[in-house]
Amino acid sequence: MSTISVPKLDLSQFSQGNEETRSQFIQDLGNAFHECGFVIIKNHGISQDLISNFYQRSNAFFELPDEIKKNYEIKGLAGQRGYTSFGKEHAKHSEVADLKEFFQIGQEVPEGHPKKPLYPDNVKVAEVEDFADYGKNLYQAFEKTGGILLQAIALYLNLPEHYFDREIHEGNSILRSIYYPPITVEPNSAVRAEQHEDINLITLLVGASAGGLQLLTTEGKWLPVLPQEDEIAINVGDMLQRLTNNYLKSTTHRVINPPKEEWHVPRLSIPFFLHPVADMDLSCLPNCITEDNPLQYDAITAGEYLDERLREIGLK
Repeated sequence: MSTISVPKLDLSQFSQGNEETRSQFIQDLGNAFHECGFVIIKNHGISQDLISNFYQRSNAFFELPDEIKKNYEIKGLAGQRGYTSFGKEHAKHSEVADLKEFFQIGQEVPEGHPKKPLYPDNVKVAEVEDFADYGKNLYQAFEKTGGILLQAIALYLNLPEHYFDREIHEGNSILRSIYYPPITVEPNSAVRAEQHEDINLITLLVGASAGGLQLLTTEGKWLPVLPQEDEIAINVGDMLQRLTNNYLKSTTHRVINPPKEEWHVPRLSIPFFLHPVADMDLSCLPNCITEDNPLQYDAITAGEYLDERLREIGLK
């Protein structure tokens, strides 16, 4: 992999293209995920107005006093809905808490739906008008774009194009609004987000309000990930790495602290963690098990794996 930049691709070449452009997109996306686990996408189909409106509502929420925000921190939900206060989450291999707080929006299904017991109600914020509505709309837009990307990934893996459709329909995805407040004192070995890998299938991330996101290359160097305003960064999560027996890479990444002269500048980031349904079998795909790459993982479901990882990062 080149350490110069993250590959950039145009999703419309797949979603609206002819056989030739679709084939090229599939190959380029798969190669990027195999080699570095990250790609930057333009023409992704998610409205910039929708993104901007959700950014504005998120900022308004995080500007509320702590005593008000903590009213939206719901015990027993492992941070999967509503607010999680500053210093609660840490990376899997770290005991030092990240310098962030966040708000999460999850899947919604109607009363009486078979999956209703799995999906708690989303938390409504009285002080920020339309926060929930914009969050729901952005969630659904990310779901649609993520589904298209997974269709391309399926074809790259020589699977049917719609292999993932059933697995992500009404899946356990999470829209997370992350706020990194201004740094006011010298951090005690903490960074805004310590190096980690994501749990899910893929993550879709719109451009953050400030820089700092870096991925770890195969050469052991940290490379900035800098999507522009009209682009989103996509990365492989551990579930997809596990499913492909390490063929697609869940790359280590982090958010570093800014230079000291910029400590006063907060950072807001909006990732969408695309999860499947809890009963998806994450057993390695047979065509990803070879003599050179023997079976790496035991069988597990997506729900079991998520539960295991939430405990490791301190949310459960």
